[in-house]
Amino acid sequence: MLFKRRNNILIIFIAIIFILSGCTEKKTPVDKMYTVLEKVAAKEKVFEEQQEPLVNLEKQEKEVYDQIIKQGMKEYDQILKLSDEALGLADQRKEHLDKETASIKESEQEFAKVADLKGKLEDPALKKKANDLYGIMMKRYEAHRELYKQYSKALQYDKELYQMFKNKNLPLEELENQINKLNEVYKKVYASNEQFNQYTVQYNEKKLSFYKKAGIKTK
Repeated sequence: MLFKRRNNILIIFIAIIFILSGCTEKKTPVDKMYTVLEKVAAKEKVFEEQQEPLVNLEKQEKEVYDQIIKQGMKEYDQILKLSDEALGLADQRKEHLDKETASIKESEQEFAKVADLKGKLEDPALKKKANDLYGIMMKRYEAHRELYKQYSKALQYDKELYQMFKNKNLPLEELENQINKLNEVYKKVYASNEQFNQYTVQYNEKKLSFYKKAGIKTK
């Protein structure tokens, strides 16, 4: 009986070694690339979740701005109320912008692993696709940094404008200058956003092309 018990333990031990060896099977560079790229997509989930709230807040703020413009100085109390409401909306936009940017930064940290992995690919055609993918994504991250910079500046100018509206004796020239500054910075925001969106489309196309070439099936 003692021998049989020992024999059973040995069989179990061998089985465990076999299972573990299967679980720790060495991943290929392609497998690792796939894992990283899917983690990158997951990191940007928070980024995606900020888009709708941001757009809604922008619409609300535009409505409040239009109401302020329609008010005469006789309705000063109403202007104060609306200006404070607009300032609150601007603060909420900043919160969503910061969450969006934090998500993109996490994505970029994960994507940095691709720099090393793409050099380990043996297939020249696959390596080229990986290099193209990497190049576009780096441009996309740079475009978002510019977008964040310009959008943050726009928010600052927005808040300055709403504070100006609360000044009864504000010279018209100062108000016009502030509105001109806002118009100029929002042109840069729209341009940066358009560039970022273009790079996003290109990246997604190149990622699918890489997956196809690598024989990776996607949903």
